[in-house]
Amino acid sequence: MSEAIGPNLRLLCSHYRSIAEVCRKLGLNRAQFNKYLSGQSRPTPYNLKRICDFFGVEEYELGLPAEQFAHLVGARGGESGQPAAGDPLLELLRPLRDHSSSLARYCGYYFEYSNCMSVPGTVLLSLVHLWEEDGNFLFERQERQERSASSDVQGEDWVRCRYLGAAFQLQDRLFLIDYESLTLNEMSQTILIPSYKSRITRLNGLKTGVSSGDRRNPACTRVVWEYLGSEINRISAYRQVRLYRPDDPRIDADIRQRLAVAPLRDGLFEIE
Repeated sequence: MSEAIGPNLRLLCSHYRSIAEVCRKLGLNRAQFNKYLSGQSRPTPYNLKRICDFFGVEEYELGLPAEQFAHLVGARGGESGQPAAGDPLLELLRPLRDHSSSLARYCGYYFEYSNCMSVPGTVLLSLVHLWEEDGNFLFERQERQERSASSDVQGEDWVRCRYLGAAFQLQDRLFLIDYESLTLNEMSQTILIPSYKSRITRLNGLKTGVSSGDRRNPACTRVVWEYLGSEINRISAYRQVRLYRPDDPRIDADIRQRLAVAPLRDGLFEIE
């Protein structure tokens, strides 16, 4: 096993609240796990399999160079990388919070499906996390695409985007505004129809923004949020984040139907 196992394990653990939580869920001794993190000791084959199964990675992947592994599973910013009390976006939108309904029932993880703005004819699957912090409802959305823009090619050459934003419910719509936190050159807005069912499954809506392509064309697409749960295997979910062909069997018929574009006059789109 490569010497990179320590840094790679620390990156995987950063997707959870604490090392203690990881050890508790794995059923491993904290002191022994700390030795794995520091590189003082290596997991036994049995413990290595348990660790990899828990995080959703392969054994050989855990031994990849740290930078390559980070691209594979999605580097996660620390607390300072999340919108906080002094974030300019939150300060700008603070007046809306006083008129916004609570989004507590919507907190959790979602797969977001949308017609890709920069690669027409493909479906972009993103991973979204919505949470509450100090009375604000914040979210992180992660995207990645192969540089070749081919949905059949698996490789290390990914273009990765990480959006941070704030969410509000005003009357009968959910409004989400975010910015791309890695390059600081893009903003988008998503409008979702709330669910009035006791159990949230999927939310319909629209996303507007500017294509990341060279022409930076403005675009609008239907979007579907699929609820995953309040706690998920983040690494396993992130590995599904990519571009897909619309007819890919991993995208079910209901999602495809919801994403079907019905253009109306003035460039608007109908929402059912």
